[in-house]
Amino acid sequence: MCGRYTLTSRADVLTKTFGVTGNVPGLEPRYNVAPTQEVAAVLAGDHQGGGRRLEMLRWGLIPSWAKDPEIGNRMINARAETVPEKPSFRAAFKGRRCLILADGFYEWQRTADGKQPFYIRMRDGSPFAFAGLWESWSGDGEEVRSCAIITTAANELVGEVHDRMPVILPEEDHDLWLDPDFREKETLAALLEPYPAGAMEAYPVSRFVNSPRNDDERCIERAA
Repeated sequence: MCGRYTLTSRADVLTKTFGVTGNVPGLEPRYNVAPTQEVAAVLAGDHQGGGRRLEMLRWGLIPSWAKDPEIGNRMINARAETVPEKPSFRAAFKGRRCLILADGFYEWQRTADGKQPFYIRMRDGSPFAFAGLWESWSGDGEEVRSCAIITTAANELVGEVHDRMPVILPEEDHDLWLDPDFREKETLAALLEPYPAGAMEAYPVSRFVNSPRNDDERCIERAA
């Protein structure tokens, strides 16, 4: 699964890397992004020719048909193997796909002394995009725009820590993933593969990261 991640890259780097146009929300460095929080996501522009836009979405997808928005608290991840057909995610998979921006994520390895957190990122420290889905839910006079991160089987590196990992989409797949008019399930599903392990690195960090209240550089410091 993917339950915590980081986004510490500067806003100007993110807009250039992911081709964002228009106004960009203020982004502070985040070292411990957690479910139910607002997260940075790139969505396709409108049908009048607008470019990609960056929005803040609540992490935890609320299906449009949900009666209670609290259901989103359990919808932080969607499995690549079932996402095209699962009722909670299939509508978003058809036409509301997004890129959720990150530059690292955490997974926990079971050990005799408890769960050991690991920080996983690109070797060069560059930002990347998780394959995401988004929805708009309305109720009680409010609108909530929310999202989920798609996960897949772990690659060789992450597999030493955990058996699942978030889907990281290479740049060449971003346009297709964001295109709301492209709906060939087989082609889209084929994008949801483990990212090559050789481009990534992982190292243990302290259990300081276990609490979502902790959100500073200590979260990513290499453990002794």
